[in-house]
Amino acid sequence: MTGQLFIVVGPSGVGKDTLLDAALVGCRNVRRVRRVVTRPASAGGEDIVSVTTDEFSRMQARGDFALSWDAHGLSYGISNEIDAMLSAGQSVVFNGSRTELDIAKKTYPDLKILSIEADHDILRGRLIARGRETLDDIEQRLERAKIGVPTGPNVVRILNNGSLDQAVSEVIIALTQPVRNA
Repeated sequence: MTGQLFIVVGPSGVGKDTLLDAALVGCRNVRRVRRVVTRPASAGGEDIVSVTTDEFSRMQARGDFALSWDAHGLSYGISNEIDAMLSAGQSVVFNGSRTELDIAKKTYPDLKILSIEADHDILRGRLIARGRETLDDIEQRLERAKIGVPTGPNVVRILNNGSLDQAVSEVIIALTQPVRNA
């Protein structure tokens, strides 16, 4: 028996971590894998495995990552522990990158994609409120938010403009029921 792999993608500030944190309380059959990131844990936000750039490079050279990518001047990795988890029948979810979807889909053909979306002005307000980036960084993240939205039969699009409860309900459905066509 093989578990299901889910990737949650969307622009910075869309609420991926907030939605996952809330949804996984109601989805005990799905385990979240923490990302390895070259950002100090003290920067706030999601629960990450914080490493230096040199540590990340060593981990990557050893083959410690099932997937890895660079964005916003940082490096991100998903531990290859997900392969053992999936083989054991455990369903797994992680916060990923829209720019790496093609590689992720080639590596994991049955990957289910949860595309979290929100309007531009809402993204701007959330990025400013979290206080983690400079205004220039925020503008760069908003520009990157224009990257295309994934489509296809394994994609669930979730609009996170309004009620947190509504968006969380949609994430729970996506993690517990067969994927509906986008």
